[in-house]
Amino acid sequence: MAGLTVVGEAADGDDALALCQRHRPEVLMLDLEMPGRDGMGVLGVLRGMDLPTAVVVVSAFSPAHGVRAVDALAQNAFDLVAKPEIGMSPIAFLNEVGAKAHAAASASRRPRPVAEATAAAPAAAGANGDRALRGRLPLVVVACSTGGPKALGELLPKLPRPLGAGMLIVQHMPPGFTAALATRLDRVSVLRVREASDGDLVASDDVLIAPGGSHMHVLPGGRIALSEDEAPIGGLRPRADLTIVDAARHFGRRLLLVVLTGMGRDGLDGARAVKRAGGRILVEAESTCSVYGMSRAVSEANLADAELALSALPEAIAAACAA
Repeated sequence: MAGLTVVGEAADGDDALALCQRHRPEVLMLDLEMPGRDGMGVLGVLRGMDLPTAVVVVSAFSPAHGVRAVDALAQNAFDLVAKPEIGMSPIAFLNEVGAKAHAAASASRRPRPVAEATAAAPAAAGANGDRALRGRLPLVVVACSTGGPKALGELLPKLPRPLGAGMLIVQHMPPGFTAALATRLDRVSVLRVREASDGDLVASDDVLIAPGGSHMHVLPGGRIALSEDEAPIGGLRPRADLTIVDAARHFGRRLLLVVLTGMGRDGLDGARAVKRAGGRILVEAESTCSVYGMSRAVSEANLADAELALSALPEAIAAACAA
């Protein structure tokens, strides 16, 4: 793959750790299923080693594999690539491996800002809030990609129940893995977290996650419609822009958009629709993003009402959702 140099190939987990210590690579492509020490064991040891190595997990899908892959993402794995199924062309898989390896290498080289960003416009998420938000509870839509599972694992446990009119999450993940993510987040949150189903209705106690492989539309009244037949947009399905634009159309000033860590610019078109409709936008600051891409695009377009470190977002969201 162009621009990548393979410095070693490991036969098992212990071999992978030895090669990492010898070569100090920027990226480790890690299979979770290996003889001897498995991928989760490798991740556990790597956390205690002083290495500049970002980990991209490569995993087949099954319910058990999905749970372990999401656990790996929660334990600082950079991103996830699903193994191709039998009969599928390996080209798309190899392209994704290359793109995510490049992104992981770039992230491992990027120096972290020492100071965490603070609110650019504190009133956007202040306790007083906008009159329309206070009078009619807002729907919260969260968009995220690379680094999202870990960020969500820090964000959701700190949010209250009920939360406004409810929350929708679009997290870029391969089909099958979002159910495992929902299960993990449900265990640590007072809100009910689940993978969205066609016909679901948003509710103040619920968090609905767009299933991997389906676009998630919002219909009048907050009804959810899933579409597996629509083509991916920019290689993404689900595409956060589609969900956000729908939500802006039906909720208007009652919409709070939160854009977290992630590669690319998904969410930018949606953010424009939110501002046209009079809604509010919070973005995660560069200081806490695994990849400062999605939130950066919104911030640099001057659409964000506030740019906040991840640790400050729960309080800001809860304040904006307070009646």
